[in-house]
Amino acid sequence: MGRIVLNGVRKAFGEVEVIPPLDLTIEDGEFVVFVGPSGCGKSTLLRLIAGLEDVTGGEISIDGRDATELPPAKRGLAMVFQSYALYPHMSVRKNIAFPMRMAGLPEGEQKRRIEAAAKALNLTDYLDRRPGQLSGGQRQRVAIGRAIVREPSAFLFDEPLSNLDAALRVGMRMEIGELHKSLATTMVYVTHDQVEAMTMADKIVVLRAGRIEQVGTPLELYRTPHNLFVAGFIGSPTMNLIGGAEAERHGARTIGVRPEHIASGSPDGAPWVGTVGLSEHLGSDTFLYVHGTGLAETVTVRADGEVPLRHGDRVGLTPNPDRIHRFDAEGSRL
Repeated sequence: MGRIVLNGVRKAFGEVEVIPPLDLTIEDGEFVVFVGPSGCGKSTLLRLIAGLEDVTGGEISIDGRDATELPPAKRGLAMVFQSYALYPHMSVRKNIAFPMRMAGLPEGEQKRRIEAAAKALNLTDYLDRRPGQLSGGQRQRVAIGRAIVREPSAFLFDEPLSNLDAALRVGMRMEIGELHKSLATTMVYVTHDQVEAMTMADKIVVLRAGRIEQVGTPLELYRTPHNLFVAGFIGSPTMNLIGGAEAERHGARTIGVRPEHIASGSPDGAPWVGTVGLSEHLGSDTFLYVHGTGLAETVTVRADGEVPLRHGDRVGLTPNPDRIHRFDAEGSRL
């Protein structure tokens, strides 16, 4: 079991409240991602769940028991940090075994858990190496293995991939996702990278200034953002946000259109017309950054990879009317 319930949890450092009272339920077996800009409180919230920070108010329940005042070691959780924090003089085997040795587990049980974790993480052939002989991705897997052998009710990940290069990040995203499926254990994952959130999560919690802006599946957040903040944060490239007369024509203070929901073509008769600035050709897709439309400084369009448009070309833009998001003066979804 790995159900985590936050009830009115808040955190203040002196007079500064960084987490206003919030409620959140993480169901057993879910992969939940906390995402938001730097300083939004996502790591602080994770540390409150882990017991590494004391709550200022509210209650934290883990598996139906009040864990608010429990020390980290008594919460049944395992945390994987941004830094690998491996012992350089120890082998991979001993690094993974360390928490079990501290807990006094029998040698036979330690061996069983090490072998199972190594198999799950493709580390079997590296158990006798030291961390300095491993790649960054392998070292991160060792850190995860050290968490797995504790057999926790939930795993907590604090931006574990931020030290890896782009290719390794993609590979590790897949590995952690597969690990979640095989272990069927609750995972709570913190990242500032909304692409990681979209590709890994069962449920995303979008945070801003310590407050929850929206909770939902990746597609729910993508298709029906509750407000302008979520609309602008989720999606890559980000949603085009347009105000003024064009928004008023749609009965809104601001409208939003995702780049893939704008068709590009001849300027003749098109509702929006502009000039192509930068065009990024990525093979299967081309991103066009269009200026001079009178709608926004730049309108981003996701077009076919073979689109012939180049810098300085005039282009007509036609938004899909069924995919226009409307927001009121307070930035809430209409």
